[in-house]
Amino acid sequence: MKTFIFVSRIENTLHLIRKILLLPLIVLCTFSCKKNSSNACGTAWIGGEIVNPKKDFILIGRSRKIIDTVKLDENNFFLYKLEHVDPGIYFISHYEYQAIYVEPDDSLMLRVNTLEFDESLSFTGKGSHRNNFLMDLFLLNEEVDDSLPKYYTLTPEDFESKIDSIKDSRYELFDEYLESKNASRGFKEVAEAGINYGLYAKKELYVSANSRKKVYNENIEIPESFLGFRKEVEYGNEHLRSYYPYYRFLAYHLDNLAYDEYKTKGNYNRNGFLHNYHKNILIDSLISNDSLRNSLLRTNAHRYFVNAEDESNERVILGQFNKFSTHEADKKEIALLAEATIKLTPGHTIPNLMLLTTDNTVKDLHSTLNKPSVIYFWSEKSVKHHRKIHTRARELQAKYPEFDFIAINIDTHFKKWLKTVKNSGYSEINEYQFENFDEAEMKLVINSVNKAMIVDKKGKILDGNTYIFDMGIENQLLSYLNK
Repeated sequence: MKTFIFVSRIENTLHLIRKILLLPLIVLCTFSCKKNSSNACGTAWIGGEIVNPKKDFILIGRSRKIIDTVKLDENNFFLYKLEHVDPGIYFISHYEYQAIYVEPDDSLMLRVNTLEFDESLSFTGKGSHRNNFLMDLFLLNEEVDDSLPKYYTLTPEDFESKIDSIKDSRYELFDEYLESKNASRGFKEVAEAGINYGLYAKKELYVSANSRKKVYNENIEIPESFLGFRKEVEYGNEHLRSYYPYYRFLAYHLDNLAYDEYKTKGNYNRNGFLHNYHKNILIDSLISNDSLRNSLLRTNAHRYFVNAEDESNERVILGQFNKFSTHEADKKEIALLAEATIKLTPGHTIPNLMLLTTDNTVKDLHSTLNKPSVIYFWSEKSVKHHRKIHTRARELQAKYPEFDFIAINIDTHFKKWLKTVKNSGYSEINEYQFENFDEAEMKLVINSVNKAMIVDKKGKILDGNTYIFDMGIENQLLSYLNK
């Protein structure tokens, strides 16, 4: 049986204990709270250390509202007094998002290394046992996720048996936890949701994996009993609205309900127009919590637009989003995203961004186009990826010499980029770096270094959102040559 606190967490705890300068403030708060007759003054302390920080601050918030921005000190520590604590899920954001469970009178300390965020995160102080337990649940669910693809070949009965066995082991851990810790009703609800919705999500993923097999006539009939867990689903739980297992489950669940609406008209396509059109309708009609509904609508719209390739369909989804969402900031954000992605649909001209050459001269993107081209992106921060993507580009270049393959680096350090190009033996002829990556990221909607764009020699977009590792890209290149 897995223990609640991993060995690495013990090491992190010892490291935190050595940082005793923060403790007097925490002790003072705790003492003052205990003087109160209710034993809870309505405040809590949150602090800790960020190893290898990527910013000089963290964000603390609840649901979708930022409570405060907290600066890191010269030792990458922070300490914050949280006022008017309502027990429940808060979040800390430092490049990555982390949910934490906070109750009045807590003095919660964390330590995390951004290079291995989830694996290194640990908590000490009052309230730490709750958050370490939730973190253990998260890591255990991640282990199941890694094994999930091989379970997709099981029958529904065998898959359900596997999930039930995992659920039993999770509740054994929870019972063991409750034997040694006093847990509030609110925390029990969150912990049980972490177990139940985490595993409900696995069953929804099994359903969607089976739906995708329909195109190969390999899908099987899933019995109604397999879906019995759906009777337990809450569509607007106020306390869980920002809790990852619950939120993720709803996304997968709504995907499958959306497919049920159009399965007689097309194949399962999570990024497709029909899928997202019906999913938005379901979010609007089923989700009773306003904040949760707006958040799901925003997430769905964002994923759709970064993958969309048809201007008229994008405008329909944008209109639908504006109709359903009641969050004005989301409307502005999605409108800007849609405006950018619409300009990247076939027939539009690619934005003429400024590039740096390996000679440290400035050149506009359009002037690099001498024939039809595939534009791809890379970063020196991922050695394995940039080697792999350059190898793939060379393979395609050899097969399709009618195309140029233009590599654009998305980092901001010129000398490091140039050193990587030279040390890796990449041809400098079609190697560039964005002069202003922030502008390029916005105008080209660069959401992944695997993204590629295909343009003709005049810069007209043939495909603004393809993937260089997708085997289908060869069919695309051939079809353009045969036109």
